[in-house]
Amino acid sequence: MKLKKFGVLFALFILPLVFYIFLSQGIYKYANLPILTEQVTDISEFTSETTFKDHLNVVCFLGNDVADAKASLFNLNQTIYKRYNSKPLFQMVAILPKGTETAYSKAIDEMRAFVSIDKWRFVYLEPKEIDEVFRSLKTPFKLNDQQYSENAVIIDMENRLRGRKDDEDTYDGKLYGYNMRSIAVLKNKMKDDIDIIYYQLKKSAEKEARRKREI
Repeated sequence: MKLKKFGVLFALFILPLVFYIFLSQGIYKYANLPILTEQVTDISEFTSETTFKDHLNVVCFLGNDVADAKASLFNLNQTIYKRYNSKPLFQMVAILPKGTETAYSKAIDEMRAFVSIDKWRFVYLEPKEIDEVFRSLKTPFKLNDQQYSENAVIIDMENRLRGRKDDEDTYDGKLYGYNMRSIAVLKNKMKDDIDIIYYQLKKSAEKEARRKREI
């Protein structure tokens, strides 16, 4: 009889409490995407075409070899850009070496066949300028000889690199960037992490709206 009563109490009180704690922890984790690097060098230091500031940026370094970079560019366009291009603040920034404008023009035209690319920014910089922006990310990645990186990064509205500190696929848990060659990584990691930032923005806006109503 006592065992039965305990079972009823467990079902009525303890189990819901455990579920609530679990749910609260899940919401906390979902609501916070860590800042991994502060004060990323803004692209506006080298061009008047765009800025990282006040945008939610997905940034990639595509290098000189269009044939090698094209798959990465199209993966980002189809998997990430098409999902978020209508969202406020969002922009994609492709950093490319000066002199590759003609080489990339055909690939860019091909992208237009799938979706409007008005929130893509194709920025052509000198090699030393590309290196400076890339070094400021402070990631474990390196640009190859063509100034290409297979990893795209997320830079928020305050020029901070966002990522993970509990990623199961990195040795120290830190995920600084997302492999553009992998559709699975873009869908299952980058997409989720961008969603977290938009979740944060939504909650911040709701909090600010409540504050104004209370004034």
